Amino acid sequence: MEESASARVDRIGVVATDTLRVLGLQSILPQFEIIHLTAPGALDDVNLSLVLIDAECTSHLFELLATFHHIRPQLKLIVLGTETGPEYIQRIIGTGAKGYLTLTARETELAMAIEMVRDGSVWAPRRVLSRLLDRQPGFNGTASAPPKFTPRELQVLELLRAGRSNREIGVALGIDESTVKAHIGRLLRKVGVNNRIALTIHPFTQFE
Repeated sequence: MEESASARVDRIGVVATDTLRVLGLQSILPQFEIIHLTAPGALDDVNLSLVLIDAECTSHLFELLATFHHIRPQLKLIVLGTETGPEYIQRIIGTGAKGYLTLTARETELAMAIEMVRDGSVWAPRRVLSRLLDRQPGFNGTASAPPKFTPRELQVLELLRAGRSNREIGVALGIDESTVKAHIGRLLRKVGVNNRIALTIHPFTQFE
């Protein structure tokens, strides 16, 4: 199944059985169009670019994530649940989700997670991300010399490490989002990692 070129990034599907939970999300996230869907509906709706999945809506969460990843690999998934164990969260990310939050997460944290995942990053507790990144080939900081960054790249890095989205970085630096993405792309290549979370915690980017 092909993704629609006109997919709206602000149209978010919610797979949940608790109607009150959906209404709560609609209330705290008015900047997004929140659509209550079943799992098959989320798979069929090509106008979605991000889906929130309530882990309590199914007893087969990992099978559901694997199905989404197989049928619509470009669709970004964030799981909301009650578990906090790193092994459980690591398995969720490893199965294809791009983010995990507890159901008690604050409104600001949820909105930030959505923004980060929409920007192509992964959202999970830092200890989980570190464990996942440690498994990536080359993520060990053993290169002979750190790369050299331009003044603008250092500004972008600083804002990335502060958890800013591409849009927020663009506003702060007075540049458009496409330019921000170009800077991030060059930073990824220089450091030798393939996502922005890895970039922000890599030894080469840990400077004062």
